[in-house]
Amino acid sequence: MEMERPLQMMPDCFRHIEMSLGNFQKEATLSREKFYETDSAPAHGQSWQFSSSQSKPVAAMSLETLPLDKKTLEDKSLGHVPLEVKPPKKRFRNFSQMKAKSLEEHVLRLQNLCRICSASFNTTSYDMKYPVSGPVDDVTQEVLRKMGYGDCFWPELIANAFRIDVKMDTEARCPTHFCYNCWRVLIQTINNTTNEDAFFPIGAAVEWKPHSNFCSVCNFSSGTRKRKGLKRSPPAAKKAKVTVETPIRPGVIKRKDQKLSTSIMLAKKIVNCKKIHLTSKLLVLDYPNNFIQSVSCQVCEHLLADPVQSPGMHLFCRTCILKCVTVLGKYCPVCRFPCDPKEFRSPVKSFLNVLNSLVLRCPVTDCEEEVKLGEYSNHALNHKERRMKHAYSPVNKGGRPRQHLLSLTRRAQKHRLRDLKLQVKTFADKEEGGDVKSVCLTLLLLVLRAGNEHRQADELEAVMQGRGSELKPAVCLAIRINIFLSCSQYHKMYKTVKAITGKQIFQPLHALRNAEKTLLPGYYSFEWQPPLANISTNTRVGIIDGLSGWVQCVDDYPMETISRRLSYDVALASAVKEMEDDILEGLRSQNVDEFVSGPFTVVIKESCDGMGDVSEKHGCGPTVPEKAVRYSFTIMSISVMNENNEKVKVFEEMKPNSELCCRPLCLMLADESDRETLTAILGPVIAERQSMKTSDLIVEIGDLYRSFQFIFRGTGYDEKLVREVEGLEASGSIYICTLCDSTRSEASKNMVLHSITRNHAENLERYEIWRSNPYHETADELRDRVKGVSAKPFIETQPSIDALHCDIGNATEFYRIFQDEIGEVYKNSNSSKEERKRWQSMLDKHLRKKMNLKPIMRMNGNFARKLMTKETVEAVCELIPSEERREILRELMHLYLLMKPVWRSTFPTTECPDLLCQYSFNSQRFAELLHTEFSHRYEGKITNYLHKTLAHVPEIIERDGSIGAWASEGNESGNKLFRRFRKMNARQSKSYELEDILKHHWLYTSKYLQRFMDVHNTLKLGRCASASAEIISQDNTIIQSDTILGDDTILENDTILGDDTMLEDDTMLENDTILGDDTILEDDTMLEDDTILGDDTILEMIQYLEMIQYLK
Repeated sequence: MEMERPLQMMPDCFRHIEMSLGNFQKEATLSREKFYETDSAPAHGQSWQFSSSQSKPVAAMSLETLPLDKKTLEDKSLGHVPLEVKPPKKRFRNFSQMKAKSLEEHVLRLQNLCRICSASFNTTSYDMKYPVSGPVDDVTQEVLRKMGYGDCFWPELIANAFRIDVKMDTEARCPTHFCYNCWRVLIQTINNTTNEDAFFPIGAAVEWKPHSNFCSVCNFSSGTRKRKGLKRSPPAAKKAKVTVETPIRPGVIKRKDQKLSTSIMLAKKIVNCKKIHLTSKLLVLDYPNNFIQSVSCQVCEHLLADPVQSPGMHLFCRTCILKCVTVLGKYCPVCRFPCDPKEFRSPVKSFLNVLNSLVLRCPVTDCEEEVKLGEYSNHALNHKERRMKHAYSPVNKGGRPRQHLLSLTRRAQKHRLRDLKLQVKTFADKEEGGDVKSVCLTLLLLVLRAGNEHRQADELEAVMQGRGSELKPAVCLAIRINIFLSCSQYHKMYKTVKAITGKQIFQPLHALRNAEKTLLPGYYSFEWQPPLANISTNTRVGIIDGLSGWVQCVDDYPMETISRRLSYDVALASAVKEMEDDILEGLRSQNVDEFVSGPFTVVIKESCDGMGDVSEKHGCGPTVPEKAVRYSFTIMSISVMNENNEKVKVFEEMKPNSELCCRPLCLMLADESDRETLTAILGPVIAERQSMKTSDLIVEIGDLYRSFQFIFRGTGYDEKLVREVEGLEASGSIYICTLCDSTRSEASKNMVLHSITRNHAENLERYEIWRSNPYHETADELRDRVKGVSAKPFIETQPSIDALHCDIGNATEFYRIFQDEIGEVYKNSNSSKEERKRWQSMLDKHLRKKMNLKPIMRMNGNFARKLMTKETVEAVCELIPSEERREILRELMHLYLLMKPVWRSTFPTTECPDLLCQYSFNSQRFAELLHTEFSHRYEGKITNYLHKTLAHVPEIIERDGSIGAWASEGNESGNKLFRRFRKMNARQSKSYELEDILKHHWLYTSKYLQRFMDVHNTLKLGRCASASAEIISQDNTIIQSDTILGDDTILENDTILGDDTMLEDDTMLENDTILGDDTILEDDTMLEDDTILGDDTILEMIQYLEMIQYLK
């Protein structure tokens, strides 16, 4: 009905639709002017109201339908709208079509606008846009990872940065992208939590409304419209040209990114280096401004002092940029790009040569000397020495030079300090009851501590209080590391002992930190001849990021891990330097010339294994499961040629399976089955290892430079990790062994007669065949040719047997044999699952009753050691009905116990030579029993460890001399240490936490600190031996010579860190096995902040520490 109204009843803004094409331009212009005069809104109550689906004002129509000329369109700042607009060639059938077309054009315009600041993308300087929904792009994700964030999504970032919720946006109402400027503001806001320096291009968030007749997106502002009814004034006469002598400099409009940002201004206030850095005005020659800017700091604008270069290629003074990063955040103050201080690098040498060659005038008054910038530091020292010489020599009124206070006589000193003495006496009478001595001593101590001379202050305080000097810092550090005290716990112990006794027995924490520097890698200088290929020659390298040597490609995914490691060459040099006393003692004991320079041959055992779940609950929230991997090395022996050209060992590790000799090299929070992460982190370590094979280490030992050659043997790997790093199939593969090419069926038929055939080079060749398939074989034929190689080997391992896991695997197999014998499976092998569970439950109850063996979910070292005994077999035989099967089982266990010491002992040729000779016979008899009496279980199959035990042990011992010495038990026994050090160094950041764990684990294995602990234990034993009979009877269980420091010491195989007890959490580092019950190490008091040490424990410790004063 509304469409049937006459034309006169319609508003002027719609009348042009019914007009002819000839009057289209004129009528549309009139309607547009009328619309702007009346603000395009009909008065309330007018009769010509139209529905929104049928009407549309001109201001909300599409620009393609507006009858405007080209000149008017050029005046509008649309940017993204085409200039030439033609009137429509055909009419709309109704207003609904016009409305739909207008809505489509409205959506197209929204695509060219920013969701946050409403700027047009074509008008921005970068012409980049980002979606407001979905995950962030790769570039932004990499920037956020440097800030410490994980996977993020755009809606969360926009809500945190701008307080704008974009989750409910629709395409017809809001834009779907935002601009590059808003992206920069977003990154700055996330990086700068205070948001003081983040610039936002608009004052408030833009409010987007649905499309309507008065849409602000389709109707642009009227500031660019033509003026109506104003005639142009006639041109005025030209004025005469005025000549000015001084030329007027045209104003240069700087770009937005060239303006001095508030971050630079704030950075200048932070650095405040006017007194320590030199200005460019001191340069003798006049250089161009561009050159002066290139040699000036971007923050302080002074000449560069110790310059560093950011990843954005900006130059700063080292002190300036470090202050800025500490205060403002980890980003470049010039380009605002996130960067870590570790990413700053020194400029190229050519630039440094140019910088140091600049000639400048000395800024000191009365000094007109011109010096080079590189030599100015030495020149300034001369001025400092002159000032120090004349510092105490002001001229008196009489003209005689004033003498120093200490050079005067006592009478003259009293005369000069008379006024000060009266002031101090007045203060002492008023505040301290006349104790002038205490006031003067306090002033002296405060002066020393203000000058960071804490050691002198502590010694002076000890002397003034009538006590001697304290323990050495190394002794205190050894005590702290071995009893796992955190900084706060050690400080509380230090203050408590000092307050109770009045004696400073322990050193403060700052003294311990200075002692740490001399024991950590990177302190001693060394050299490699020839230099290591592609390895840095810097010797002052400490703990570094594990991913520092990994170059990320575009296609690589980011590493979801945290890793810290030591440089392999620096760690080896530090470990050899710590063994200086052992090497010299070995030379004397072997009657070798002490001045021999080498080359010494060092044999290194490498170990790597996963530590399982090492998660710890810190703060609120659930415990997050984490897995960790440790890579370590052990110095097994050091040998040298004597005068008769015979190789003699000057050092041999007697307890190679102890965690005290297993030096940590790399720690990572990753899963050992994650091959990509292991390759990325251990790749640089393997590269350093490969370079060190062909070079000699030159380090100072006994005041002489000696050379060392290294032989690396990767034997400390379990079977799972060997298969991972050598590219072999998993343990469930038909290729059962990592030492030979036998299949599982072949190994079950022939259990003994096998030889070692696999090696690293052959695995690499087989991988190339697997990758290229040169013979065009099928998958099964190709797999049979490469013998189970399915990935590229990246770590070279030595073919060997892991003794610990071999014992655990064999114990697991015997545990299942016990169940089968209880159920008489040899008669009926088709038993159900319920029956096997019943047999297992019966066996567990009987072992717990007879042998006190609690049931476990997974076999470990302690359970395996207790299970594989004759007593256990006798207990199991009580459940076996057949006497014949009992005898067979007893014989099987007897043969195994005869074979076990051969691969478990460290030196089998000296510890069990008879059993070594009988090993072949015993293994043959063992295999015969498995073939005949247990054929129901070993018909066509055999376990991996049983195969290695029976087939490869004699060959490995003949080649290496031992199997137990090259096992991974030292690395495995460090798992408990990792958890204890993690509790000791709990922090918010896991990166710093991992760094502290690696540092303290290295100190725990230090040979230097171990000597102090040996003396510590020896003195404790002497104190206990000289105590009264009552005390001896009370501590009889603690001071047994066979359990603390007898022949079987703390590190004996059969005690704390033995082969079988390594994996037991409750027995590996017991209280009574390191320092005894009456010392500092008590679990109930050590790791609690409020009750670190009980009063009785402190008093006993103080009485004991008084006896070890010769350690000072």
